Amino acid sequence: MKNFIHLRSAKFPELPGEAVEMVNPGTVGKALALHLQQRLQANGRQVPFLCCEDWGWWLELADAPFRFGVCIYSQPAEGEAMEFCCTDGAFAGRIWLWRRFRFIDTAPWAEALHGELLAIFREDPEVELLGSGPDFPLGGP
Repeated sequence: MKNFIHLRSAKFPELPGEAVEMVNPGTVGKALALHLQQRLQANGRQVPFLCCEDWGWWLELADAPFRFGVCIYSQPAEGEAMEFCCTDGAFAGRIWLWRRFRFIDTAPWAEALHGELLAIFREDPEVELLGSGPDFPLGGP
């Protein structure tokens, strides 16, 4: 089951030029993606790239045996602070790997990433952690 992390912070505003990269207006999150890229790399993760998708921002993690990463969704700002939602990018709980010719359980990877993201946000005094759980907090991606 996918778990979402809901947070609020003024630390991750829309960056200059970010609007040009957005597929859909309002999908802010590049500053948060860059921050997480730096923090995850400091934790030893392989984070080769990030990009804007139609639903938000994707942060690729190359240290899993399947396509995996962090999904970042945003909510329009009310005042200075933005609201974000982060989750793992595993598209299913079990996926078929042709090169290994078997199914692989993605849950251990997703759970480890969820814990790592929670730790990153909890230790940052500029980030207000609003919640964590199975329900998408922003009203629908």
